[in-house]
Amino acid sequence: MSAPSPARAAAARVLERVLTDGAFADLALEAELGRRKLSARDAALATELVYGTLRWQRYLDWILAPHSRRPLDALDPAPLVLLRLTAYQIACLERVPAFAAVNDAVSLARPPGAKPGVAEFVNAVLRSLARRGLREREPKPPADPVDALATRCSFPTWLAARWVARYGVGEAEALMRALNKRPPLTLRANTLRTTREALAGRLEKEEGLAARPTVHAPEGLVAGHGGRPGDWRAFADGACAVQDEASMLVARLLEPQPGETVADVCAAPGTKTTHLAQLMDNRGRVLAFDPQPARLALVGEAAARLGVTIVQTLGGTVETLAPEFGAACDAVLVDAPCSNLGVLRRNPEVKWRRRPEDLLASAARQGAILAAAATMVRPGGRLVYATCSLEPEENDDVARAFLAARPDFRLDPAAAFPLPLDPDGVLRCWPDRHDTDGFTAVRFRRSVGAERSDKMGA
Repeated sequence: MSAPSPARAAAARVLERVLTDGAFADLALEAELGRRKLSARDAALATELVYGTLRWQRYLDWILAPHSRRPLDALDPAPLVLLRLTAYQIACLERVPAFAAVNDAVSLARPPGAKPGVAEFVNAVLRSLARRGLREREPKPPADPVDALATRCSFPTWLAARWVARYGVGEAEALMRALNKRPPLTLRANTLRTTREALAGRLEKEEGLAARPTVHAPEGLVAGHGGRPGDWRAFADGACAVQDEASMLVARLLEPQPGETVADVCAAPGTKTTHLAQLMDNRGRVLAFDPQPARLALVGEAAARLGVTIVQTLGGTVETLAPEFGAACDAVLVDAPCSNLGVLRRNPEVKWRRRPEDLLASAARQGAILAAAATMVRPGGRLVYATCSLEPEENDDVARAFLAARPDFRLDPAAAFPLPLDPDGVLRCWPDRHDTDGFTAVRFRRSVGAERSDKMGA
């Protein structure tokens, strides 16, 4: 039997790390591609296999189960990964020959020291699956309609049930299917060095990539997928940053102005931080906080690449650092750590790791960060709270609790904004409606006559 495809070998290794080590798929994939030095074509296939398998994991287990004499949850990680990886190719990728995918899986199931019979088991299950027509691959669905919907859309039942209860079946299904799509490659033109139009022309000339303007963000481009952006000359010399359109809109909601003092209190890896500086025409001061030194270093690296000179990085949490600055900021951004349930199309492994109780734990942490960040806002200043989540516990509930605790702040809807805000003034970006990541953001303004003490706990 010939050696397996390097793309499939790389994908299998990444998926096994995600399953056994709890690795993040994007970081594990980047490391594996760098180690193997695959061709652009093989790297693209490995990427598709990793993310596609993770997105459709539950559905794949469902169609695999009738062909396995052993329960899938009783299998060792290595053969389970190979079954899912190959089922994805058989069921979801029309251009991949089933026999090639199966042969590679069997080869990968025979590493040195492999248990006897593993390769034969993998071969039997996958050939049984491949022999059936597409209509015959799906077994009988679960009796419960929400469970059946979650299985077909490949989501945890608890999350599907939340969305069905909140949005209805049709909207919930549209949201889940949108979160299972491959996201666009969206770029932010660095207007300190170029224009959106000039960047589009450069990408076409240098990389052979067509690019179109984003619908709402005036500095954004949607580019065709072609190699790693980090390898582009336009990226290396700071003409652009990779950033989703919803993320760009969050910085615009803060409306930072040239000459202001602005804080980004959850700054790493620096994508929004450098966008704030860009919107300020690189004039003023941007304070960038992060408690992790390695991630904070990424902020400095991003600023240097993009030619941003007004960012000051500070290591530590906002609760620790805020008292040093008092109410000195014209504007503060809280891009809070959250469940990440709005960015599942980019981080699909997250949906298999989250539990309902995680939302309340996130909300408690978010409330503490927001409370500390508020002490940095001068009277009359602006405060934006944002998450890459659509869940009310992490957004609406946090905002209401904040306003109840800080009567010197009020909601401050933008008078005019590129994407229409909700009637309550909240920015909500929907994957199924806007083809963006799922983001929620709200802006507050501190009363000009505020005399409330900003001491923590006052």
